[in-house]
Amino acid sequence: MKPAPVSPPRNIMIIGVASGAGAPDPATAEGPDALRRYRVFHDTPLQHVQWGAILRVPREAEDTPLHAVAALGTRLAAEVEAVLNAGNFPLVVGGDHSCAIGTWSGVHHALADRGPLGLIWIDAHMDSHTFATTPSRQIHGMPLAALLGHGKTALTAIDGPEAKLLPEHVCLIGVRSFEAGEAALLHRRGVRVFDMDEIRRRGLPEVFDDALSIVRHGTAGFGVSIDLDALDPEEEPGVSTPVPGGLRRAELVAALSRLRGDPAFAAMEIVEYNPRRDRGHATADAAGALVGAITPL
Repeated sequence: MKPAPVSPPRNIMIIGVASGAGAPDPATAEGPDALRRYRVFHDTPLQHVQWGAILRVPREAEDTPLHAVAALGTRLAAEVEAVLNAGNFPLVVGGDHSCAIGTWSGVHHALADRGPLGLIWIDAHMDSHTFATTPSRQIHGMPLAALLGHGKTALTAIDGPEAKLLPEHVCLIGVRSFEAGEAALLHRRGVRVFDMDEIRRRGLPEVFDDALSIVRHGTAGFGVSIDLDALDPEEEPGVSTPVPGGLRRAELVAALSRLRGDPAFAAMEIVEYNPRRDRGHATADAAGALVGAITPL
């Protein structure tokens, strides 16, 4: 693949999302504060990385998970859009993966005048349920479906009623655990899924080439959403829903490093860090390494 043009360094602005409202284990809400405390995202002028706000569920929206996720997603979308409009790069740090609805709604809105948004979803799971298909009814299993326009209006209408993603501009990497209902939705919509069997067969570099072709073609920009459970829990245990046989940190760092300085790379998020399940800050360090891979030198 032809290398992407390199743009001048943008400041990476970290937006924390301290919420576990969409997940069965609320400890994911502690992730952003823990990662800031551990200083895994080095804040130096050379690296252009700095923490901004850590958002929390508004007290008036704490009555149900649906209200909590919708209220927080609406606020997050506005924060992300503001960072982009200021010429900076949003790095959203969750929290459970339901925050992705707010993240990519905000990016979509910021890019809408120029064209559609592409998205690489790196995850052990598909996160493409609706309340009609989910066995658990947990909203962290629904964000990709909501961004594609499926599910409760409270989720799909965050920052506008339209679908935030078109299926031809989306792909998933690292999938190895899913249910029939969400797989059927993605198959029906024609979303490309690179599961771990294919990655083992072809190698992540070749798969990542294909993924970039999908998210760059006909779009105004693209983003990357990383659930830390995409990584192998043998190396990175600090997640709430570990699935054996995942990506290795080094190979994902190498893939992401190709995005450094790419002007079409609009935003990234890293979610589902659970500090109560980590060992010796291993998974926190992995999050730092993933951000280091995209950070201007």
